[in-house]
Amino acid sequence: MTIQRYLTGITTTGTPHLGNYVGAIRPAVEASRRQGTENFYFLADYHALIKCDEPARIQRSTMEIAACWLAAGLDPEQVFFYRQSDIPEIPELTWLLTCVTGKGVLNRAHAYKAQVDKNTAAGVDPDADVTAGLFMYPVLMAADILLFKAHKIPVGRDQVQHIEMARDMAQSFNHLYGEHLVLPEAAVDESVALLPGLDGRKMSKSYDNVIGLFSPREQVRKQIFSMVTDSRAPGEPKAVEGSSLFQVYQAFASAEETQQLRQAYADGISWADAKQLLFERIDREIAPMRERYQHLVGHPGELEDILQAGAAKARTRATPLIRELRDAVGLRNLSSGAAAGKKDSKAKAALPSFKQYRESDGRFYFKFVDAQGKLLVQSGAFASPREAGQCISAMKQSQALPADAGASLADGVDAATVTAALKTLGDS
Repeated sequence: MTIQRYLTGITTTGTPHLGNYVGAIRPAVEASRRQGTENFYFLADYHALIKCDEPARIQRSTMEIAACWLAAGLDPEQVFFYRQSDIPEIPELTWLLTCVTGKGVLNRAHAYKAQVDKNTAAGVDPDADVTAGLFMYPVLMAADILLFKAHKIPVGRDQVQHIEMARDMAQSFNHLYGEHLVLPEAAVDESVALLPGLDGRKMSKSYDNVIGLFSPREQVRKQIFSMVTDSRAPGEPKAVEGSSLFQVYQAFASAEETQQLRQAYADGISWADAKQLLFERIDREIAPMRERYQHLVGHPGELEDILQAGAAKARTRATPLIRELRDAVGLRNLSSGAAAGKKDSKAKAALPSFKQYRESDGRFYFKFVDAQGKLLVQSGAFASPREAGQCISAMKQSQALPADAGASLADGVDAATVTAALKTLGDS
């Protein structure tokens, strides 16, 4: 069975709240126990520098987020758990990718475009407050992913573009230097819960409406009791639709518990009693974790040891790949001599290969050529690089043209020739 590699990062600019726990931390910890997978979790402190210029805040956030993941049950012995800045191969790969990435690709990044649009609307220089870090953010994110040959990246829909850009960069690199990088795919979970905050809007630090994940017990209780409700008095039936309190309860409760509260709403439970039920249900899940969290925050040296061990473990994967990529682009030990380079070129030319590219129509294509560069297969148009990559994968696995995939044999080429070339590629 092929092992699937999943990778998740969280930016170290704040303290996790209940919404982060339900929407990201809890499902990620559960996913880390899946059979047949390798899971990578990292603290994205390089990314934090793009958003935050407060060193103490970044350090504190790194500690709190690391402690949250571990307190929630993430097992560093079973996963790769590391701090981004402890992996020097990440910025090195960022530069290699920068050298194969067109500026036009980065011009289309949502975060950059949003800032330009904001500046234009304000009548100021379009690039005001746009740092090179913000502009290059997608390249750093691609390096995070590609360095560990991740197959699946759990993201929300707003982050899918970054995964597609990472695929584009991997394709550009592979086209120039050979098949070294794995093309990742976005894994969008439509069932991820989005918790409402104290005021009914999405729980977010920017709205100042959050419930602290590991805040002191009484503070959490106080926050829950400040949740906005309607004016219905005790004894009056209450609607669960649109009730923030009910939605938060449902994110923690079993189906049976949820049904019991639904009935209590219909029977006219008071808001105070409903809030007390919510507090008790949340506390039952969070209280055991809070003790572990407070221990880790109180012993930062223990946290540091875990992160350093995680970095060493992650670099057993990162270092060999970056060595391979350095060799591929020509950053080589001079004692290997020019002859080695000629040997590499000959070896590379001796194999059939896939070439992926994007045409001016904005659609994606690939071609399959033999060892001498003769066209064997030409694809049709694909809406995304992922679809093109899926067709290539299907060809490699079946060693034939997939049915109804939009790919066709070149003139004078028969199916047997393509099958033989695919077999040669698979045996290499």
